Amino acid sequence: MGYELCIAGWLGCPAYGQAIGCIIPSKVPLGESFDQYIPCEHRYTPKHVIYQQRQLGREVSWLKAIVLPLCAQKYSHFLLNSCFLTWLIQIGLVIDLTNTNRYYPISSWSEEGIGYSKIRCVGRDSVPDDASIDKFVQQVLQFLSHQRHTKKYVLVHCTHGHNRTGYMVAHFLKRTESISVTEAINIFSRARHPGVYKQDYLDSLYRSYHELKPELVVCPRTPEWKRTSLPDFDGGVVQEATHSHENGEDRAMTNDDVLGEAIPSVQVGPLQQICYRLLLLENYNLSSTVQERGNPQFPGSHPVSLDMDNLQFLRQHHYCATWKADGTRYMMLITWDGCYLIDRKFHFRRVEMRFPCKDKTKTHNYTLLDGEMVIDFVPSSQKQERRYLIYDVMAINGISVVKFPFHERWKMIEKDVVEPRNMERNALSKSTYPSYRYDMEPFRVRRKQFYPLSTSNKLLKKFIPGLSHGADGLIFQLGVDNQHHLFLHERGKKRVMEGNRIVFNDASHSFSYSGRIIECYWDPDRKLWIFMRVRTDKSTPNEFNTYKKVMRSIRDNITEEVLLKEIDHTIRLPMYAG
Repeated sequence: MGYELCIAGWLGCPAYGQAIGCIIPSKVPLGESFDQYIPCEHRYTPKHVIYQQRQLGREVSWLKAIVLPLCAQKYSHFLLNSCFLTWLIQIGLVIDLTNTNRYYPISSWSEEGIGYSKIRCVGRDSVPDDASIDKFVQQVLQFLSHQRHTKKYVLVHCTHGHNRTGYMVAHFLKRTESISVTEAINIFSRARHPGVYKQDYLDSLYRSYHELKPELVVCPRTPEWKRTSLPDFDGGVVQEATHSHENGEDRAMTNDDVLGEAIPSVQVGPLQQICYRLLLLENYNLSSTVQERGNPQFPGSHPVSLDMDNLQFLRQHHYCATWKADGTRYMMLITWDGCYLIDRKFHFRRVEMRFPCKDKTKTHNYTLLDGEMVIDFVPSSQKQERRYLIYDVMAINGISVVKFPFHERWKMIEKDVVEPRNMERNALSKSTYPSYRYDMEPFRVRRKQFYPLSTSNKLLKKFIPGLSHGADGLIFQLGVDNQHHLFLHERGKKRVMEGNRIVFNDASHSFSYSGRIIECYWDPDRKLWIFMRVRTDKSTPNEFNTYKKVMRSIRDNITEEVLLKEIDHTIRLPMYAG
């Protein structure tokens, strides 16, 4: 098969490195079909891997030096009282990062009761893509979640066990430990010398987490044993991996764009429970909600339609005024290891953002915000820019503030969340070598403004017309038969809206919206609904009671003149004085 010239690099490469937590980095084991090309004393087959790791005793003293700086409590089950205690090493899972299936038969692992996962990574001059990274992190976390009574390891290999393997391990460490990219790279280098030795892999790691590579970090020289590589047999052209943070948003942004990265399924339930706890909803039965509705209920606040009855609320409580942006609703959970956008379906997606505390030595951990993502057109640059408008905060660093008055929570948004970010960002912008690049974040963050009720006239006539986004309308769901039926929810079941009609911009494609949740506005002259857009951010249509309230609001026809007249009378009341 002509392997004589390409096997040399593999022969000289060390077989495996030291364990990093539960991960053992390794070069690819070669099956028995390669034996004719490999001297007996240099063979490294799946059988060799299993035997060597089972017989290998690792010293706890080394593990203390490598793992404790990471997170002692996470790996405390490895650290016993004896300084030089050894134990039996057992492989429980193999993650294969090569781009071929020809190196060994998968049965080599399955026959020994060892799990196997294939994550194809091209290698050579291409770093693994985001989907591969997410899959790797998820599979290791799932493996760890099942290690309650056993102590098994994950063997991770590419061809030589350095670049692709080190890149994946560094991502895993960065996402699970409170460390910098440099620290993650160094941990892998100590465990698998010389570590990641390709410059583009190192550069991509720093870009992924918006960190600037320190001048002292130098790409290691290519190892002497690296003569050539085993072919990957992919038979195709090597293509550069495309990363969301590298493609520069060269197309028009829309509110339907999916932001962030999917998170491992094992993290979803715990994060949902954290949100309920921060909202003081600990007694909420998450499991029963999943059973009854199919997915947990989104815990965020919900708007109330304006009609003649609730217009009187302005006289009963003190209100401020703001605008309803045409954007996408998200709650945001900020933790030390990343931020999570939470959509109306109560789904989480991770975004790389930084939120320092007022104490500059710390970052936010379990801070819960509510807001909306808008797309602004920036005249100075003639470009679009995403902006997250925060209009409420429910928890600051694990402490719930939902019972605080709104005006106090609104001040916390600026003082505890926005201001520390702006101060650090301004300071880093003046640095020649900033440790973090705010300009690489996927969106900007600001507090949404609220104004005195007395400014309503100015807001309606001057401020809102100057915005780059408009107002939302009512949401309905379209049926699936041969007529355009609109459906709402009533006690968890679909209810048809008898007598209601809808008009689409292109009638020939109207049935492409069948079964989807759409947003419409009411045309009072034609007595029908006009289609606006599909709402991919919602999992259920509005409740029937919500529809009745909105229709009452429409029938009451509270015009701008009526509203401003009522506000003018209201602001003369004693509660608004001063």
